Amino acid sequence: MSDLLGQVYAAARPYLESLSTRPVQDGAALELLESLGGPLPAEGSDPGEVIERLLRVGAAAATTSSGPRFFHFVTGGVTPAALAADWTAALLDQNAFSKISSPFAHEVETVALDWLRSLFGLPTSWGGALVASATFANFTSLGCATHWWGARLGADTAADGLSGLPRMPVISSGYVHASARKALQMLGHGRTAVTVFARDGAGRADLDGMRAHLTGLGGAPAVIIANAGEVNAGDFDPIAALAGLAEEFGCWLHVDGAFGLFAALSPRTEHLVEGIERADSIAADAHKWLNVPYESGFALLREPARLGAAFGMPGAAYLPGPGDPASGYALLGSESSRRARSLPIWATLAAYGRDGHREMVERHLDLTQHLAALVDAAPDLERLADVPLCIVCFRAVPPGVSDLDEHNRRLGAALLADGRVYAGTTVYDGRVALRPAIVNWRTTAADVDLFVEVVRELNVALTIK
Repeated sequence: MSDLLGQVYAAARPYLESLSTRPVQDGAALELLESLGGPLPAEGSDPGEVIERLLRVGAAAATTSSGPRFFHFVTGGVTPAALAADWTAALLDQNAFSKISSPFAHEVETVALDWLRSLFGLPTSWGGALVASATFANFTSLGCATHWWGARLGADTAADGLSGLPRMPVISSGYVHASARKALQMLGHGRTAVTVFARDGAGRADLDGMRAHLTGLGGAPAVIIANAGEVNAGDFDPIAALAGLAEEFGCWLHVDGAFGLFAALSPRTEHLVEGIERADSIAADAHKWLNVPYESGFALLREPARLGAAFGMPGAAYLPGPGDPASGYALLGSESSRRARSLPIWATLAAYGRDGHREMVERHLDLTQHLAALVDAAPDLERLADVPLCIVCFRAVPPGVSDLDEHNRRLGAALLADGRVYAGTTVYDGRVALRPAIVNWRTTAADVDLFVEVVRELNVALTIK
């Protein structure tokens, strides 16, 4: 065992030291992936040879999404403390099901959740659950909303399901994310359950339309999804205004703050999340701007007791049930057996504190404005939206090109194939665009400069062709 772990340790240093200079993706190295396949071995191989092959192929072919030049998908890196704690989580191999399965994992999770609550300035009465991703954070939050909605109609959806009930009304702006729709899909409401009210092609919230719709429901309970950090340009719904609507019409307000919730850390951007403390639930990703390893999301609830009501397990003689002092977080979310994913969160917050994470957010805000300035100064690039947070939405506009959407699709594909830096395309207000996001603790101005240089270089090459 120690020899195998020694192989991983020996490979870690050169890999980590290469992150700041290596390409995000080496296309030639992807051919090595074939060496991992073939029939299932009957007798197996020497474990040392197996780990050597995995490390050799992985170090060459892995996407360096934890490096400073990965600007795709709003993906963070991994702080040193978080990485070491994640290794510790694998070493200790705790089942964070309950207090009885691991008092250690339960306590670390309790502290980590309280620190996250404090980090975002939420009242001490709030609680939450650690989950695998923002999608599961939305699932957990909207699962509590579903149970609340059913109770308003005199039903217990946790016990009896949705049969016989009307469809749960859900409204949002055009910023509503696919993960929220997927959560509603998994909860049995359907991905089309959301009624969108947008006042323009970008998706900005139509508050008047929402008010008219809620009035038309005649007092029936409904769910409002507010979006803190839209993925194409980093824009925000007016959370305080939506909180006012929720309070006026008796709605459940859920805030999807996958990465935008971290705006609360900076005095420059905290106004963007004004009103989040008036929400009923908040979903976010720790493996984005908190810079901890996958899989790490969290759901925060104004009334944390709703988690147990919605997700408590049916009784089993050998398992601790609701109210049992030996129970734990498995009864507050969708997973039963659970990895101790709290350890990296606890470690990065303990190591760098509130001030360290605020400084990181501030630095990323500066880098994002630097990127926006480079785009604005380039005659062959066009910014398409304001830059409120950590995303710059822009497209290439080379002279003489009539179909800019097709050109930018080709540019996005060329950027990913090139591999030196990484960012994909989206469609913003009907136009194909790039939308690089800066949330990695390693990213510097030099990385941003290189990104713009590569984009412009490939833009010229495609235009000449």
